[in-house]
Amino acid sequence: MTEPRRVVLGSASPARLSLLRQAGLAPEVVISNVDESQVDAPRVAEKVALLAAAKAKAVAEQQADALVIGADSLLEFRGEAFGKPADVRDARDRWQRMAGHSGVLHTGQALFDVRDAAVVSRDVAVVSTVVHFAALTTQELEAYLATGEPLAVAGAFTLDGLGAPFVRRVEGDPAAVVGLSLSTLRTQLAKRGLALTDLWRR
Repeated sequence: MTEPRRVVLGSASPARLSLLRQAGLAPEVVISNVDESQVDAPRVAEKVALLAAAKAKAVAEQQADALVIGADSLLEFRGEAFGKPADVRDARDRWQRMAGHSGVLHTGQALFDVRDAAVVSRDVAVVSTVVHFAALTTQELEAYLATGEPLAVAGAFTLDGLGAPFVRRVEGDPAAVVGLSLSTLRTQLAKRGLALTDLWRR
């Protein structure tokens, strides 16, 4: 029986790692250390695609044989791109603006196939999901900020953590909002003649 291909996640995100594990994969984690400040593009969707590809490339260069996944997310709100807040004040300002409104969470994800220390294929996709935010009370907002969670994530919210009650609904792929579109990964693998089930470790 052939051993499943190695899967390497080029991200430090616990949420992305958890998603892949829940999908039956056992990825290794290699942090890309890409300087995100050096990546820019005129559109938010373009930027997340470039960031995801840059992270996958940086990690792929360290591998001999693996399927490398790179990903990045940004929230587009009224023409602005929101990554992780700089501090509590920044997170508070964002939430005061976002509350009761909606934004688009763009997640870029890249799949690089590495064989014999060479990248033999690259696939980069962007999944965009509309997120509708609740109108928080001052007490709710301050309690959420005090947890520190909003400071560690793009857009200052989560769908799989303490921020979940403050998201009214999403239009699109909820997994992509968490950090990685599993359905898109399935499609990317299929282009390589692989089934996601081929990578199951359970």
